Amino acid sequence: MVPIQMVDLKRQYLNIKTEVDEAIADVVKNASFINGKAVTDFSAQLGQFLGIDHVVPCANGTDALQIAMMALGLEPGDEVITPSFTYIATTEVMALLRLNPVFVDVDPRTFCIDPGKIREAITPKTKAIVPVHLYGQSAPMEEIMAIAKEFGLFVIEDNAQAIGATIQFSDGTVHMTGTIGDIGCTSFFPSKNLGCFGDGGAIVTRDASLADKMRMIANHGQQQKYVHEVIGCNSRLDTIQAAILEVKLRQLDNYIDARREVAERYDEAFASIPGVRIPFRADDSKHVFHQYTLILENASRAALQEALTANDIPSMIYYPIPAHKQQMFAAFGSSNTELPTTDWLTDRVISLPIHTEMDEEQQEYIIDTVNSFFGNKH
Repeated sequence: MVPIQMVDLKRQYLNIKTEVDEAIADVVKNASFINGKAVTDFSAQLGQFLGIDHVVPCANGTDALQIAMMALGLEPGDEVITPSFTYIATTEVMALLRLNPVFVDVDPRTFCIDPGKIREAITPKTKAIVPVHLYGQSAPMEEIMAIAKEFGLFVIEDNAQAIGATIQFSDGTVHMTGTIGDIGCTSFFPSKNLGCFGDGGAIVTRDASLADKMRMIANHGQQQKYVHEVIGCNSRLDTIQAAILEVKLRQLDNYIDARREVAERYDEAFASIPGVRIPFRADDSKHVFHQYTLILENASRAALQEALTANDIPSMIYYPIPAHKQQMFAAFGSSNTELPTTDWLTDRVISLPIHTEMDEEQQEYIIDTVNSFFGNKH
């Protein structure tokens, strides 16, 4: 059996090796390492995939969030409502810009931000909402957009884990995550559903003037060389990464299908285990399973991890310390925030290997190991 990994990037590469190698070689041959043709081409192709007009490539998903907040003119002291149950990048850019992150709780089923908690957290200082489409499932964007419209708030979607996911609104329209709010931000970190061979990210919007401003910020605050109109940063998607992403974007639908098939087999195997919750799928959302995350209501997570490790099966805790309990936010008073659902989930979630190259032998081995731990017959 091939050794099991959380994400098997080597086997994924081998399946597209010829195309990737040719794409990289073309960039090297032309020495177009910065702002080469592949960057423009990939941006256009990503926009077409998402059904959105403006794509601003950048260096990584964290930069994408920072540039978005800068472009919206958020100022020190402004409040931004966001979940604490997320990767730290979502919130650390707020601290960097001296914004005030207001942490709210999540839905215990979807792991995504709870609209009711958003409404409760709004104050005269609130300027934006940053929902996170965690693990590959859409946050409840129709409700979030309604709240944003009611209170005149910006919405920045953190779509780093859910590119290709969709959500259906009550009027029957289907929307791609990342394209619903004012701005959508994504990451192309190698382990993402659409990942490059290093760092990369993108920002998307339907607002042409906002797109122009984000391009300017990402390029040292300049539209014309050496004429710096605003404070900016240096955030580029390099040409080699864009060339790789062109190849992988053509496979993204297949990658999503493969992940969903793995998730379905896990669901079938684990649904009957008492005290174990399989991932919830909202009826209006297409889950793309960046992670396959179980909730252990009663069992020892540490003991399960130990059993998995003993059988050479990796597992991960996403995330062991929520943002509101991180020392970096102590100055913002976050340690006094009470988020019972977030705290409960933090102690109970565990993610199993899931990726595009997982074969049935590997998955059956994982399933048998988990079922054996719980004394469950499969």
